[in-house]
Formats: sequence, C-alpha cells, structure tokens
Amino acid sequence: MKLKILVGTMTSTADYVAQAIQMDCADLIEEIEVVLMDGLDISAFDEDALYLICSSTYGSGDVPDNARALYESLDSTPKYLGHVRYGVIALGDRTYQQTFCFGGKKFDERLQGLGAQRIGEVFLHDASAGTMPEEEGTAWCRQWLAQALAPEKAAA
Repeated sequence: MKLKILVGTMTSTADYVAQAIQMDCADLIEEIEVVLMDGLDISAFDEDALYLICSSTYGSGDVPDNARALYESLDSTPKYLGHVRYGVIALGDRTYQQTFCFGGKKFDERLQGLGAQRIGEVFLHDASAGTMPEEEGTAWCRQWLAQALAPEKAAA
C-alpha cells in the first residue's frame, strides 16, 4: 500500500508536516510520496493509494494558491471517487474563528460529496496554540495509519 500526501501550502508549513510524516511513518507503510498540489487536477486521485490531504488555510478561509486548480477541478470536472480512502490534516489559526482550518475542511467536504471515504476525523492544527505542526501531525498520522491499514491487515 502506498500513502500519497497531497500538499496545499503558501508558506511551506504543510510541506514540512508532510515531509516529517514521510520520515517518521516509513515503518508503518511501504511507500510514502509527498506531492505538492501545484498544477494537479481530479486525476490525482486515479492511483490506487491511500490519500492524505495536508492543507493550510489562506486569506478568508480559502485553499492555498497552489491547491486551487485541484480544488476547483473537484467541482468543474467531477467524477465518482468511491475508491478513494483519505484523511485530512488541516492547518489554521484559531484567532480567525470564522475560517479556522477551512483549507482542509473544504477539501474534505468536496471529496465526501464525490463519494470518497474519509478515515477518522479531520486533524485540525491551531498555529496560535504554540505547538509544532510537524510533531502533532506526525503523531496524529501514526494513529490514523493504524486505523486506515487495519482492514488491509485483517484481510491478509
């Protein structure tokens, strides 16, 4: 099984989280690929993989600029994504209560609307809490991977 981490970021924080996961979780899954969302569209979900959306929030609760094409393609060229199993790491700042973690939450909403199956809850990281997103994201991902891979191990 492969984990494909799709990264939406403006300041590279989400990329740092994805890279930390790639290094720390290598013992849990065969292959981890980190892909920046730049220029991607809905076909990014065609691969047989487990997906992790790792996205910051930008502006007034928007997805980052590099994630916009992928996000918009989920609406403009929709297709059924029932084969897709995914998780979400949403980065935000709780001081912006009205739009806290909306980048990741918006991807989650669109993917569910296309039939994709979210595993577990969306992980929300608050930049104003003073914790390291790489550490918290990695700890969450280890638990998430155990949950995501459990059906596969049971079938083996």
